[in-house]
Amino acid sequence: MLKDITIGQYFPGDTIIHKLDPRIKILIIALFIGSLFFIKSFYPYIFILIFIVTALTLSKVPIKFVLKGLKPLSFVILITFFINVFLTKGEVLYSLGPLTVTKEGLYQATFMALRLVFLITGTSLLTLTTSPIALTDGIEKLLSPFSRIGLPAHELAMMMTIALRFIPTLLEETDKIMKAQMARGADFESGNILERAKSLVPLLVPLFVNAFRRADELATAMEARCYRGGENRTRLNELKLDRTDIIVFIIMLAFFSFIISTRYIGS
Repeated sequence: MLKDITIGQYFPGDTIIHKLDPRIKILIIALFIGSLFFIKSFYPYIFILIFIVTALTLSKVPIKFVLKGLKPLSFVILITFFINVFLTKGEVLYSLGPLTVTKEGLYQATFMALRLVFLITGTSLLTLTTSPIALTDGIEKLLSPFSRIGLPAHELAMMMTIALRFIPTLLEETDKIMKAQMARGADFESGNILERAKSLVPLLVPLFVNAFRRADELATAMEARCYRGGENRTRLNELKLDRTDIIVFIIMLAFFSFIISTRYIGS
């Protein structure tokens, strides 16, 4: 299960998606997320699916690799589905004791589950096709106008990127600790939910110790290299928008504007 988590992982490549300016990719994902929450019917999901499949094809990221990231969140998706199925009032299709399945509930449950699947799949493309350094530079550049009102743009970008970067590392350490404890007789799979949750408590102590140790080592390494934040810092590769970035952003802006407009067409 831990190996199925793809959040924070980078899939190297030399495609047009990988070469896009990180600022453009961040803005496109923001438009993507915004458009998902404006959709109120199923047929705009067809265009969202076309967008995801096209992006995956152009980036050459394996679809299985992206779908694998849905497995750890399948429990959240199922909970969302069942909550909407049983708690939405409407025309009753089936009754199971105090629980009733309604036509409107089934529609809403499927709608919300698809929204979560598209949200996870689409946003994972950002980290899969953008290196941590490029992502940091992109976030910092987008937040830099707010530095005039005291927002620490560089520090915020650095913190977010470090957090994403260390997700795979912490998952790998968690897997190692679990295997080491299982070799000593620990059981993480049997029993009910409460018993399985209690069995994870001995796992958290060494995991937090390792996390704090890594944080201390990173801080020491940054201080040893005279890191002083974003003030007066220069970069080896400066971000520059080219014609491809602008054309792609205009196309995506028009595309997601159309998807958002479907909310009001025919209403």
